[in-house]
Amino acid sequence: MFEYAGAIHMHSVFSDGSGEVGDIIKAAKESGLDFIILTDHNTLRALKEGFEGPYDNTLLLVGCEINDKENKNHYLAFGINETYSTRISAKEYVKQIKESGGIGFLAHPHEKRTHMKEHPSYPWTEWGTDDFDGIEIWNHMSEWMENLTEQNKYQSFLHPLRSITKPPEETLKKWDELNMKRRVVGIGGVDAHAHKYNLLGFLEVEIFPYKVLFKSIRTHVLVPEEIKMDKDFFPRAKALVYNSLKEGLCFVANDYHGDSKGFRFFAETSDRIFNMGSFVKCDGKVKLKVLVPVDNAVIKLIRNGNEIDSVTSSSAEFIVKEKGAYRVEVFHLDKAWIYSNHIHITV
Repeated sequence: MFEYAGAIHMHSVFSDGSGEVGDIIKAAKESGLDFIILTDHNTLRALKEGFEGPYDNTLLLVGCEINDKENKNHYLAFGINETYSTRISAKEYVKQIKESGGIGFLAHPHEKRTHMKEHPSYPWTEWGTDDFDGIEIWNHMSEWMENLTEQNKYQSFLHPLRSITKPPEETLKKWDELNMKRRVVGIGGVDAHAHKYNLLGFLEVEIFPYKVLFKSIRTHVLVPEEIKMDKDFFPRAKALVYNSLKEGLCFVANDYHGDSKGFRFFAETSDRIFNMGSFVKCDGKVKLKVLVPVDNAVIKLIRNGNEIDSVTSSSAEFIVKEKGAYRVEVFHLDKAWIYSNHIHITV
């Protein structure tokens, strides 16, 4: 498998971001990202104006973030060629995106913010649909704003990367519950806007530059062939990235705590290897293997939402005999670092 690290969920001047698309691409290239997915609110203008494509060693893909008429139920839609009305219900646009061949992920589903009336939260409330492909399990900006209380706002402003600690427990719990029924893919998002605020009447501050957030929550995809960064190969590259996101062949990492490239979580049976997102029939026992690119990482095995084993090493092997949705959490230097997608063991 070939691994590519990207940043998902960001906004440009085409909606409520401050950056021109070209500036965002430049920041992504300087950050060493292999791909980014632009998700302006309710518009595909960047796609229509021809921005999508390869830029040296970085791919720019264009999706959009859709919401309902109450500005809730935000949905990250990829692989679509048209936008959807905000007047229809979330259940309806999720269904229409699936039927059109696109893929979608619930954005910041359990977002909470009670101390900032001018910036309310936008949680997901339409749980009556099964047509979504996945869920954004970790959103940098949502966590940062939720932590922006009177007690720690100065530390949060001074250390926007250090103050991000881990995905919401409520989101992880819901994610595990959903995976006990079907595959629901977990992705990470930065939710970058680079908002600019005027302080003291004369000092303009950018909260936060795209390049800052591009150092944090990344989604790594694994694909079966090498991606060529040229225009002729781009349609294939786009399909490879989106297929990995759809199938769960990806993991989420806070790369501010260390480069997570090289992480692997897979299952072995007597005759086959199964990657993340797979369904594996257990005919006695299955070996789950983990590889981590650092020494002394804390590797936690999670089954159906419960931690069942833990190893401190650069690798781990777990023999499992029970059906369930298994995933891995990795902590590095006492910091939450990597969250794999699930491997489903069936009988």
